Amino acid sequence: MSRPRPTLPGTHQPPTQQSQPPGADGAERASAELAGPDDAGAEHARPDGVRPEGRPGGVHPVDESRPLGRILLFGIQHVLVMAATPISAIFLMSATLRLDPHLTVDLLSAAFVLSGAGSLIQSLGPWKFGPRLPFVMLPGGAPLVLFLAIAEQHGLRTATGAVILTALFSFVVLPVFSRLLALFPALVIGTMIVIVGVNLVKVGAVLVTGRPGEPGFADPVNLGLGMATIGFTVVCYLLSSGVLRQLAVMLGLLAGTAFAALLGSVDFGRAAEGGLFNAPQPLPFGSPRFDLVAALPLMLYSLASMAEATGQTVINAEAVGKEIDRRTAVPRTIRGDALTSLAGGFLGLPLMVTSGENIGIVRVTGVRSRFVTAAAGLVLIAIGFLAPVTRAISLIPSAVIGGTAMVVFAVITVLGIQMLGRSDLDRHTNTFVCAVALALGLLPILVPGVYAGFPPNLRILLESGVAVGAFTAALLHFLFHHVRPGIAARVAGARTESDR
Repeated sequence: MSRPRPTLPGTHQPPTQQSQPPGADGAERASAELAGPDDAGAEHARPDGVRPEGRPGGVHPVDESRPLGRILLFGIQHVLVMAATPISAIFLMSATLRLDPHLTVDLLSAAFVLSGAGSLIQSLGPWKFGPRLPFVMLPGGAPLVLFLAIAEQHGLRTATGAVILTALFSFVVLPVFSRLLALFPALVIGTMIVIVGVNLVKVGAVLVTGRPGEPGFADPVNLGLGMATIGFTVVCYLLSSGVLRQLAVMLGLLAGTAFAALLGSVDFGRAAEGGLFNAPQPLPFGSPRFDLVAALPLMLYSLASMAEATGQTVINAEAVGKEIDRRTAVPRTIRGDALTSLAGGFLGLPLMVTSGENIGIVRVTGVRSRFVTAAAGLVLIAIGFLAPVTRAISLIPSAVIGGTAMVVFAVITVLGIQMLGRSDLDRHTNTFVCAVALALGLLPILVPGVYAGFPPNLRILLESGVAVGAFTAALLHFLFHHVRPGIAARVAGARTESDR
């Protein structure tokens, strides 16, 4: 049991018991030491051993503004680590659908602008949109696969129509989903976050090694660049303190890029190509075509995406040490996803999702202000309009980005393990639920193509290990902790009546 905690500053709502795990004080003190002097002050425990929720005056570090220059610098760090996601998503989309190079540039611009706009919505939380947590939004991996499948089978206009229908569907089913949040306790969310982390580490590793069977797989130069980037990050973290330590991820990335340039792995000639400005083009594939049958796989996946947004919101709050009410914060996150995806559909993009990737940066650097990710959003929007900046970022070798990403993504896995640590795994039932969910969720990640013999629509859903793991854990938790006790109680009651 966790120790009693005071109510949240400025509210009458007691913090949830779940968000303060046993032994968390020591972890938070260690995190404060890693964060440097600026953030450590908020982590000092009171004499009674309870960590205060915010700084003097009741302002939580998440809601605390910083000098503009530092906010912008930390925001750029988020962008540098995560810029590979929209770039790789659009390049994969362009290669698969054989899009025109000019159209590819327009889609890349749209991806950056929408990522920035979504980050602003989730970080600043206008009206009922966004949880006001340090989030960054990006084109989703699984939604991209679904988008490509619909486009190949039914055409790009139908694919964009499916994105718009799915965004509207999210708004419609959200009130029902909000009532089902009790089905996603720490056991379920922790299992899901572990699967998310493992999957993201694999994504980062593929950026370093390439895909098996393709030319250049496990190239020694790329492996060296990835490992060197990780080494530079460790050295920066080890030898620096304060602000420099908080920027260790970015410094390691820049050092890895400089090392790649020395090895001749950076083509600077591409930076001078093209014009100065570029703007997203609305309806790049023509007017959307709405087909409910074609959109069904994407709409079904949106339910899994909502479950993932639940985990992302909770783990983000855990990472920054802020108490939240899941009944209000999670729907705000989902509304932000849906609104950004709705706009993305009109710009030719797949579904946009809140990203767990930046949670690792928040935890590693100790910088928890949501205004940092808001600044990252502004930087992403600027990149979307400034073509030379986009080209300059694209010069960073994938192996360097992958080395940085592996470190950041692995932190997410650790956070999921921490959540499982407070899920009473000493109970055999909880251990069994977690084990089965991990087995089924990790199967398509560890053995790619395992569902190749299944129908295409079903295969796309089954190959999403996060969705499979989340729903397996939720279903088993419901059966073991809700259905089975109810049946046992009825049987016991019937026996008592018969004994009379």
